[in-house]
Formats: sequence, C-alpha cells, structure tokens
Amino acid sequence: MSDTHDDAGDDRAAHGAHGRPPTRADTWAAFRESPFLPATVLVLILAVAAALFAGSYTYTMANPTPRHIPTAVVGATDTAEGRRFVGGMERALHASLELRRYGTGAEARRAVEEQEVFAVLTVRPRAAGVLLDVVGASGASVAQVLAEAGAAVGRATGVPVEVRDVEPLQKGDPRGLALFYISLAAVIIGFVGAIQLSVHARALNPAERIAFTLAYALLGGFAVAATVDWLLGAVDLPFVESWLILALTMFASGMVFTMFNTLMGRWAMLPTWGLMVLLGNPSSGGAVSWPLLPSALGHIGRWLPPGASVNAQHTAVYFGGHQHVFPFAVLGAWALVSCGVFWFWRHRHPGGRDRAPAHAAA
Repeated sequence: MSDTHDDAGDDRAAHGAHGRPPTRADTWAAFRESPFLPATVLVLILAVAAALFAGSYTYTMANPTPRHIPTAVVGATDTAEGRRFVGGMERALHASLELRRYGTGAEARRAVEEQEVFAVLTVRPRAAGVLLDVVGASGASVAQVLAEAGAAVGRATGVPVEVRDVEPLQKGDPRGLALFYISLAAVIIGFVGAIQLSVHARALNPAERIAFTLAYALLGGFAVAATVDWLLGAVDLPFVESWLILALTMFASGMVFTMFNTLMGRWAMLPTWGLMVLLGNPSSGGAVSWPLLPSALGHIGRWLPPGASVNAQHTAVYFGGHQHVFPFAVLGAWALVSCGVFWFWRHRHPGGRDRAPAHAAA
C-alpha cells in the first residue's frame, strides 16, 4: 500500500509542471508563436491605415485653398480700374495671386501652353474693364476659383469683367478627373500585380520577376487607355503616348513594391501604401490642382510616381507639343532605383528557385 502511495506521489511530481497555471511569460511566449500575433498586428495596422487614408484625402481635397496661383498680366495695371481689380482679387484670394508680367498676349499664351501660369489677366485700355482668361485644362478647381473670384470682384469694384476659358476640358471629362483616375488605376494595379507575383509566382527568379512586371505593365497600360478612350470615349487620348505613360507608371509602382519586399519582406505593403496612396495620390494634383494644395504637398507630389504620372498624362492630352522631361525622369528614376535595389539585394528576395539540376540536388 505504501508502494501505491509512493507511485501516486511520483505521478503528481512528474505532471505538476503541466498542472500549474501558466505564467504571463508562458502566455506571451505562446501568443508570439501563434498566428494570433500577426493577425492582431494587422488589425491595428489596418485601423491606422484607414484613418490615415481618410485623413490624407480629406485634408487635401475637402477644402482646397488658393496658394500662390501664377497669373500672367498683360497691359497696364497702374490704371484706376487695374489697381481696383488686382487689389480686389488679392483680397478675395488671400494674397495668393502671383502676378507675372508679359509684354504681349502671345507671350502670355505661350506661358499658358508651357503650364507656367494658370490664368491671364488683360487690362483693357480706355476704362473698358479687364479680361480674365482661365485655363480649365490646367486645373478645373483652379479655373473655378479664379472665375468665381473674378466675377465677384468685378461686381464689388464696379470694374467690367469678362471671364472665358481659353483651354477647356474635354466634354467627356468636365471635372478633369479622368486622368487622375487612370493614373490611380495604374499605380494601384502596379503594386497589386507585384504582390500577386510574389504570392502566386514566387518561384520566379529576379530577371524573370522584372520581365513579368514589365509585361503586365505594358498590357495593363494598354487595357486602361483602350477602355477610357476607345470603349467609353470619355477622353480623347494621344493613344501611344498615354499608353506608355500608364505602362511606365505601372512598372515603377510594381518595382517599388518589389524593392520594399526585398528589403522588408512581408511588411513591404506598409511603405508602398504610404508612399503611393497615402502621400502620392492626394498630392498628385489630379483631383485638386497643385496651387490649391498645401505648399509642402504640392512640391512633394511632383517627385512621386502618382504626381509624375498625372503631370505627364495631363500635358500629353491637353498641351501636346509642350511635353516636359521632368515627369518622365521622375518615373524613370523610381523604376531604375527600384530595379537596382532589387537586383543588388536579389539574394534576399523571398522567392526564386534552385537552378541546380535534380541529380545534383539529390
């Protein structure tokens, strides 16, 4: 009987560690090894991302305010009418009108084509009032602000004002948002495609990964341009140029994710989303023109792929023959740097396959 008692005591001693309540350290260790930790982190990240997404777009687009609107001036503004009208516009726009004097209307028109100014103010001689030319194609939001302010100031000061749009938007895109939407599609599909390659085509080697990213960028850019122009007829695109801009945008976006995926692994979506969507799209100038954005965002947006894409697309559609190198240089630089980083650290890329023959591996 004593032997039976001794055996029971040994069993309790042996199983005591399993019978005691887990400590906090044990609970935390088990939680860290479980799938609940990354799931919890994702829940928190998604909540913060939702707030930042709504906040960034609301901050930039809900209440656009004029900031440094370059305006060409033709004629003598030192007349009584000229001084009253210019002073009234400055007050109405909170001193954000940046006046640039040109000798002739032709010079001012060239500045409009080069997108150096957003309006032309011509003071007519012999007290005939002023002519305010706005440029809807340079930014529907800016043109609307200037047209409304000009009409109100004319009534308040008693100066006759004629407002006209010298470069209107196309009929299928009265708010000028179509180019923003197609650029947004290229950016998002660009990095979503790269994510899908990393999930469903993980065995691709680095050179193959770049080649397939270029392939879906070319095909996707063509599909976007064909849908908007040929199928819907919303915007008359200079097809080849718009297609290549979209393809370059999509490729740069995809390679940006691939670069971050190489550097950060599974958390690559965070910097990609922050750079392209939270910061890049609201500051692109597509939905709200740069002169109405907060100054810092207006400058930053030009250096990011979404802003460069909108800029290049906008010039191609509305100011053909006056295309600038800068947006293409920005898109090309992002694509080249991303490819370079990916290639240099390709050994860290989560993917690829063993090139050794099967018998050698055995």
